[in-house]
Amino acid sequence: MLTLDKVYHAAYVLKDVVRKTALINSPKINPDCKLYLKTENLQVTGSFKVRGAGYKISQLSDDEKKRGVIACSAGNHAQGVALAAQKYGIKSVICLPDGAPISKVEATKSYGAEVVMVKGVYDDAYNRALELRDEKGYTFVHPFDDDDVIAGQGTIALEILDELSDIDAVVVPVGGGGLISGIAFTLKQLKPDIKVYGVQAAGAPSMLNSVKNGKKERLASVSTIADGIAVKEPGDNTYALCSKYVDDIVSVTEGEISSAILALIEQHKLIAEGAGAVSVAAVMFDKIPVKNKKVVALVSGGNIDVTILSRVIKRGLLMSGRNHTLCIELMDKPGQLQDVSAIIASLGANVISVHHERASETMDINGCYLRIVLETRNFEHIEQITKALTEAGFKLC
Repeated sequence: MLTLDKVYHAAYVLKDVVRKTALINSPKINPDCKLYLKTENLQVTGSFKVRGAGYKISQLSDDEKKRGVIACSAGNHAQGVALAAQKYGIKSVICLPDGAPISKVEATKSYGAEVVMVKGVYDDAYNRALELRDEKGYTFVHPFDDDDVIAGQGTIALEILDELSDIDAVVVPVGGGGLISGIAFTLKQLKPDIKVYGVQAAGAPSMLNSVKNGKKERLASVSTIADGIAVKEPGDNTYALCSKYVDDIVSVTEGEISSAILALIEQHKLIAEGAGAVSVAAVMFDKIPVKNKKVVALVSGGNIDVTILSRVIKRGLLMSGRNHTLCIELMDKPGQLQDVSAIIASLGANVISVHHERASETMDINGCYLRIVLETRNFEHIEQITKALTEAGFKLC
């Protein structure tokens, strides 16, 4: 049973296992509120998950420790379980979906865990982990639907209140719901006036749909760059806790997540994975009522694969008006490119690439298309450039 005493006990047990992460003031993400970032992306293993896993494993009996533990995860819980098991000198087996980022797979192995790759998503890895638990006698460490795990995650709320007791709201990423369950339960016991908002990816809104419809629901599929919260179905305990203690749950798009990741890199030199950035995206794009409020957004993890990061940055640049492609219909005669370049240069944009196309069945026989990719400051800057080109007589396509 989840109690406030259990959360405080978890904080005591974990004091030599986890890092007390910093709260960082973030004045530019949304100037309408006073925003602080709880940087669990700087946690040991790069994610909050070590809190719940560490507390759960600490409470196992000697016999359970001797038999070892098994877990399933998209990556972060895997590392938390592996590290905690290593600390207590017990065997750990981790079932991972085969789409998990390579960086998370290798990090899990580096903590001494035996990794079993399972075809599919988190839920498929979960089913395989249960099979191995029954076959081998391992103790299953659930990533979110377990009172000890939830209590471990709730220690984040204690740290937030210890540093900022007068906050108005806390914004938390939601996958299976263990993190927000622990935080919401703890905050509502200690300061019930604090609002707790959950955020899911639009491509994996399992908890959002379940709470909205008043019953636990399972998604047919999930699709999002926020792999850490790509969960088809919430847990029984977490669904009940979210229904009771969470004030609202919203969703953010892939583009909004990408923009939040980019903003964290540029403004704070912080690397966040997709799941870790959804809370920031919700504040950034006004998905929740934060105007004139003191708000904490939890950046829950930073374990993003570098190949994914490069694609996310590109998407974020497009979403924030920092990158733009112009298509201009020209007459194929000398000086046209020079005239276009002069306008772009005078307005301070940087040309990344130029592609010149002749011959199309729909264009004038003497016509051509010019495609230019630009680095720009924002959407207003793009509008200035397009307006200047149009006024100069160029036709944009």
